[in-house]
Amino acid sequence: MTSYLPVLLAFGLMFVAVPVPVCLLAGTFLYFGVLETTLPLTSVIQNIVTQSMSTSMMAAPFFILAGAIMNYAGITGRLLDLCDCLLGHKEGGLAYINVLLSTLNGGMCGSANADAALQCKLLVPEMEKKGYPRAFCTVVTAASSLITPIIPPGVPLILYGIMTGVSVGKMWVAGYVPGIMLCIGMMFVCYLYAHKYHWKSARETRATGQELLHSLLSCFWALLIPIFMIVGLRSGMFTATEGGTVLIILAIAIGIIYRSLKPRHFKSIVKDAFLSTANVMLIIVSACGFSMYLSWERIPQTMAAWMMTISTSKYMFLLLSNIIVFILGMFLDGTALLMILTPLFYPIAQSYNIDLIQFGMIMMVNLYCGCLTPPFGTLMYVTCNLTKVSIPQFCRYGWAFIVVMLSVCLIMAVFPQIVVFLPNLIYGV
Repeated sequence: MTSYLPVLLAFGLMFVAVPVPVCLLAGTFLYFGVLETTLPLTSVIQNIVTQSMSTSMMAAPFFILAGAIMNYAGITGRLLDLCDCLLGHKEGGLAYINVLLSTLNGGMCGSANADAALQCKLLVPEMEKKGYPRAFCTVVTAASSLITPIIPPGVPLILYGIMTGVSVGKMWVAGYVPGIMLCIGMMFVCYLYAHKYHWKSARETRATGQELLHSLLSCFWALLIPIFMIVGLRSGMFTATEGGTVLIILAIAIGIIYRSLKPRHFKSIVKDAFLSTANVMLIIVSACGFSMYLSWERIPQTMAAWMMTISTSKYMFLLLSNIIVFILGMFLDGTALLMILTPLFYPIAQSYNIDLIQFGMIMMVNLYCGCLTPPFGTLMYVTCNLTKVSIPQFCRYGWAFIVVMLSVCLIMAVFPQIVVFLPNLIYGV
């Protein structure tokens, strides 16, 4: 029983609002410093430092920096014009635009928080002017921004690939179908609300072919980025880590082409990237130590053997693991929870012969679903704070989007080919 004390300590500290890295390190040092003394604590620290210094870990800060540059490169405004041309003439058009913009922006910035904060300033005021309730504007902005880390090159996809040994390129390709499914599902929710309340369209008439062509051409370089990244990884032109540096160069080049990136922006870009990277890397470093404890105690293997005694059905395991992920997601940040639960669950998924790409995408969507749920959904608080909406008002509209995300999880669990078809087609089985 003492071998589980570090887990209980870590989660106990999390529930009293202690920062996640501190919780994980506390559990790690309790185990290797007090309970298990055969391995010197200095060896544990050296192992943590070594893992965090690997070249594959450098992919995360590179893509975070590229995303920060994208926010200043003038891409979002052009994508917004394209979305307006495609859907702005429909009833409730601004709600559709909000969802589609997050989906397109996912291939650029890869950060849900950045996307939500940007659209709270960019779209919510415009939606309010057209008669949309502020609470609905906040919910659709928060929910649609969760598509962003699932569409490549989302940083969580990189972290999952590093931890499980799955090709980052395959994870990126696998992210497109779930991302599009979420986009369609959320648009359907917007359609139901718009049809019920008869919200105004963003524009009076459908865009002409000339307007649509002009919008496409203005976004040409931005829309090429996801294609270039996938082709580059698949052809072996660069690794995921090298792809981060390539994306930084592309982001700067696009900012210069669009004449939006100015020298005065670089101070803000570096500051944003530094703060985001520090947060992610602290979680990564602490999770490395905690994963070492889990491996040393063989806790994933023990859990796998225990679950096999309950049921040999992989669907029962997927159901139980998703219930755990969903409940914990109500209390903890999605990225932190990804780093904690992946080393615990993926060996069990392997024992059930579940494809790790399928399991990763199910887990990813479920994790970020928790960002919308009380009591501590991170994106719920971020967007409500920016738009001054109360939590009860948020929940009034939020449940429908949560149902969409859980439905996508269910579809991916029952029909794995939906997730693995595209990676297998491009990379081979």
